[in-house]
Amino acid sequence: MIGLSAGRADRVVAVGAHCDDIAIGAGGTLLTLCRARPGVRVDALVLSGGGGEREQEERAALAAFCPDADLRLTVLKLPDGRMPAHWEEAKAAVEELRERTEPDLVLAPRTDDAHQDHRGLAKLMTTAFRDHLVLRYEIVKWDGDLGRPSAYQPLTPEAAEEKVRLLQEHYPSQRHRPWYDREAFLGLARIRGIECHARYAEAFDVAKLTLNLGG
Repeated sequence: MIGLSAGRADRVVAVGAHCDDIAIGAGGTLLTLCRARPGVRVDALVLSGGGGEREQEERAALAAFCPDADLRLTVLKLPDGRMPAHWEEAKAAVEELRERTEPDLVLAPRTDDAHQDHRGLAKLMTTAFRDHLVLRYEIVKWDGDLGRPSAYQPLTPEAAEEKVRLLQEHYPSQRHRPWYDREAFLGLARIRGIECHARYAEAFDVAKLTLNLGG
């Protein structure tokens, strides 16, 4: 496993189709990054869940996952599971996000995610953020769509445990789901850790990566 630094990430964009997507897919990475860089700007966009309990959960959760960050969160009200039918609204939201930020790092869903909302948002991100480092996070689910990731962010045991604790604490509306538990989150993190010679890790797909080996 070869380790390469992506350079300073002072501006981050994180997007999710649903409240909790960002935290599940990249919560440990956000904890690690924000603790290392106090004051980092995080522009977050979530397409559904606005105006209710889910938005309240998301705001509290991302504030906890992004300690000491300049967090700017937008939560829209697109219906869950219906993003393809609301393509224009989603596209406008992503384009507006792109217009107001020039990120060093983008955290987004995978383009081959089995959920149509995740997949649709991922495809929008590839056109809006063409010249950026985009790490595509994974979300474990019934569909069994986990792949072979190409990038890893190792997590300390403390960060992995804190991620699980924050997920349980801030998303009570999801606790009834059979996959939403400590074993699932830590189990996947442990597997990804094995793959990168760490105890725990979060894993990502990277579509394109431009190197500067002579810089």
